[in-house]
Amino acid sequence: MNREKKLLKNTMVLTIGNLLSKLITFFLLPLYTRFLSVEEYGLVDLLNTLVALLLPVLTFQVEQGVFRKLIDLRKDTDEKIRNQYISSGFYIIVFNCILFFLIFVILSFFIHSKYKYYLAINLIAFIFASFFQQISRGYGDNKKYATSSVVAALFTIISSVLLLVVFKFGAEGMLIGTILGQISCIIYLFLSLKLYNKIKYIYCQKEKKQELFKYSIPLIPNSISWWIFNASDRLIVNLILGLSSVGILAAAHKFSSLYITIYNIFHLGWLESVSEHVKDNDFEKYFNKMFNIVVFLFISFSLTIIAFMPFVYSILIDKKFIAGYNLVPISLLGSIFNVILAVDTAVYVAKKNTKAIANTAVISAFINIIIHFCLINFIGLYAAMISTAIAYITLCFFRHNDINKKYFKVKFDINKAIITIIITVVVFILYYINNTYLNILMLILVLVYDFLINGKYIKDIVSMIKIKKDKY
Repeated sequence: MNREKKLLKNTMVLTIGNLLSKLITFFLLPLYTRFLSVEEYGLVDLLNTLVALLLPVLTFQVEQGVFRKLIDLRKDTDEKIRNQYISSGFYIIVFNCILFFLIFVILSFFIHSKYKYYLAINLIAFIFASFFQQISRGYGDNKKYATSSVVAALFTIISSVLLLVVFKFGAEGMLIGTILGQISCIIYLFLSLKLYNKIKYIYCQKEKKQELFKYSIPLIPNSISWWIFNASDRLIVNLILGLSSVGILAAAHKFSSLYITIYNIFHLGWLESVSEHVKDNDFEKYFNKMFNIVVFLFISFSLTIIAFMPFVYSILIDKKFIAGYNLVPISLLGSIFNVILAVDTAVYVAKKNTKAIANTAVISAFINIIIHFCLINFIGLYAAMISTAIAYITLCFFRHNDINKKYFKVKFDINKAIITIIITVVVFILYYINNTYLNILMLILVLVYDFLINGKYIKDIVSMIKIKKDKY
């Protein structure tokens, strides 16, 4: 199986599992925004933000190290070596969680919030679910990875709806539902991957832990920087504008979050493909081909979401969140550059240059915070979106140029880039004019652009997945 077909196959498997679960959650937005107040919705989002911050700190990102090691060991017939890395990573996480629990018990006496226990339990559940999922990916078992996402989503959705709608638990209902979803994911993967045979204390080795630390620890600043990009906005907004503004910001972010989630499904297969083929003689040609396909495909996708917003926002989001409508395009603009730099970053992962990832991310994270604080008192919630977009653009510029200098030239299709910039400017102008007839014109314009820019790519994808008759 050639590289493109293998990448497409992995992406399709991951898409079926992950996208299905994310879409179900996304289309429950009308339910969530109806049964939760703006403040409650903001609170849930804020707690999830804190979980995202603490996750890489507690895990030391060893799950990423285990994933990368398991890729290298796929052709190794000695299962014991794989078990040593898995067990070493597992017990690092167990030790960190015990230490966190002890610190949490002490600090809990000073935290007067009924939601503090949900934060702690949710965090630990996410840690082990994430670790087991990376093991599944490391083994190349994307079907189990995708299935675990579906299992988690179904348990989360069913329990959340029951607790929110039937039992009227409010924000607590959503938090409990999330916890139950992660626990179901943990149980499924532990049994289906037979981790009870792979995780044993006797397999722990000091040198294996050191190898994992060497790869993973430089990723911690990068993960925290990503948290600053994606989540610190909520904390700053809560501090200056209040919890209700966090709720509006969270609702507006849902569309860019779905967009990034869909890209991340592809990114899982992309990281694996780049890591496997980085030593191929024609790797530069392969990377540039996929780079342009993916970047322009996802730019088209983001413009399509923007074009549909005038017709769907009020349907998907309750009217009390209507203030978030004008924030959506800016959020998606930042997400476009997020995709570009994520495609580039796969090169660092393949080359195991995690220090370069950390250095560039930290600089852009500081830019995000500084711009946000400077603008928030003047333009309110727009500051969150604009500061994040500028930070993504900065980081994208840094990494793109760094890869061009250190490894090889990553080349844009200039003609398509010029057309795309013009279309993007026109779409933004029409969106903010917000006239019904111009909104229809904007949608038609974007659909035509999608066909002209990506028609060939779509045909290529169809031809790659088409089963030839002579195989029957």
